[in-house]
Amino acid sequence: MANFIGEFECKLDPKGRLMLPAGLRKQLDPAAQEKFVLNRGFEKCLVLYPKNEWEIISTEINQLNQYVKKNRDFIRYFYRGATELGLDSTGRVLFPKRLLEYADVAKEVVLFAYSNRIEVWNKEVYDGLLTDEPEDFATLAEEVMGNTKKQEDDGGIS
Repeated sequence: MANFIGEFECKLDPKGRLMLPAGLRKQLDPAAQEKFVLNRGFEKCLVLYPKNEWEIISTEINQLNQYVKKNRDFIRYFYRGATELGLDSTGRVLFPKRLLEYADVAKEVVLFAYSNRIEVWNKEVYDGLLTDEPEDFATLAEEVMGNTKKQEDDGGIS
């Protein structure tokens, strides 16, 4: 499983191509074979998955019971816009115009890499997220991370 890390400021060329930063390329698993799937993210960003990671996520989603309407709705929305991409000979990836419009991405972008994905953000929107940081990040961390499996296994002892 990939474990990306980093923030990278980049620029799209007029055709919608992005040069994948060397720092990210070094983190790619050879199993991805320089192939990706680009999809809509949850907060008006795009998400770039290495192809091998996308296959793992797809397998999980495809196990949902499609006789349940909420599941069907989620599956349709999740896969909507998903596009397979590859790096060209110069290390660029061409983003579909429709997905760029969805995320309001034009020229300046931030690639936020974490876990098994690379989020693609409009730079201004991403910078706005950072200024909207919760006043008490420690409280948010406790709410989110306070009930992790490790803590439960340890009996709540840190």
